[in-house]
Amino acid sequence: MSQVVARLGKPHGIRGEMTVEVRTDDPDERFTPGATFGTDPDIGTLTLTRARWHRDRLMLTFDEVPDRNRAEEIRNTLITVDASETEDEDAWYIDDLVGAEVVHSGSVIGTVSAVTPGAAQDLIHVELADAGREVMIPFVEEIVPVVDLDNNRLEIDPPAGLLDM
Repeated sequence: MSQVVARLGKPHGIRGEMTVEVRTDDPDERFTPGATFGTDPDIGTLTLTRARWHRDRLMLTFDEVPDRNRAEEIRNTLITVDASETEDEDAWYIDDLVGAEVVHSGSVIGTVSAVTPGAAQDLIHVELADAGREVMIPFVEEIVPVVDLDNNRLEIDPPAGLLDM
């Protein structure tokens, strides 16, 4: 089984460099030159040549992407790794979180409907069960202290007012 670690974005420049939407907790460790990645849809293995930060965006260059034209062709491709390579107990993937119950003060208040990856922190979108609306909660340990994927639930401890929007 594979896990998504990024989505290829738009080309940057003419030499095949691309922006990416990061979907891993530690991109500096995951995206090192020489690392190989699977792709979805399958366009073959990609071998990382270079990774650098430009402002708040990660830029990647691959051996198999020689120019802007090829970069544009593979835009929106998901970059994957073998799930056995991701044994970090404090790392979660969007697919693992979506659909999880969200518990506050012992009661289920809703379910995770989506996750928005961010440069500094991710946001979990919670569809509130009794309000018929969605709230976004920063996915940080202080607010989401318990992630129990075995039981498909997150426990939250939000600051005052976060759920009262």
